[in-house]
Amino acid sequence: MKSAVIVFPGSNRDYDMLSALEAITGGKPVSVWHADTDLPPVDLVVLPGGFSYGDYLRSGAIAARAPIMHAVAAHAGRGAPVLGVCNGFQILCEAGLLPGVLMRNASLRFVCREVRLRIETADSAFTRRYSQGQIIRAPVAHGDGNYRCDDETLRRLKGEDRVAFRYADGTNPNGSLDDIAGVLSEKRNVLGLMPHPENLIEPLHGGIDGRALFAGLAA
Repeated sequence: MKSAVIVFPGSNRDYDMLSALEAITGGKPVSVWHADTDLPPVDLVVLPGGFSYGDYLRSGAIAARAPIMHAVAAHAGRGAPVLGVCNGFQILCEAGLLPGVLMRNASLRFVCREVRLRIETADSAFTRRYSQGQIIRAPVAHGDGNYRCDDETLRRLKGEDRVAFRYADGTNPNGSLDDIAGVLSEKRNVLGLMPHPENLIEPLHGGIDGRALFAGLAA
């Protein structure tokens, strides 16, 4: 599988993501700079974690207007997979590729710890290697992970089975609405999530719970 990782000023999980993609998908991923206007011929586009543009204005708001995002939107529009993790999730929401918004954590503090996630749907390329209801571990590291949307959007997300992950066992680290940790687009080809699956893929990480997400994309 060919993949690209978009790098913005302030990205800091791009190398983690590149390493995970190479280890699991078998292909050599490429980095794409935010100021580029075209994507190389790839199957998967990933927006990694970090603090794009220093989180000025709002987290992800400036990055969502970067030149490369026109190509990312076109890639998603063709039904090809796009993954946004942490800051990448924020960018996808700000760009209108996913519904809702990520706000300040309810505690108003940066949170860096491990959480537990429940797989809410296995009906996507991202989650098909998991089982619905399965509980996995994942690390989080964010200050703006409090997912919010209006009542109608929440009804649609739940009714269309588009909530991909929820924080489980009382581990919600940010006050996110309905314990939502990750959501899918209408076509189910765009996923945004706050936890970092790329940081739990090897035994030396302390577990391999995040590995199945990337394995599902490579299948």
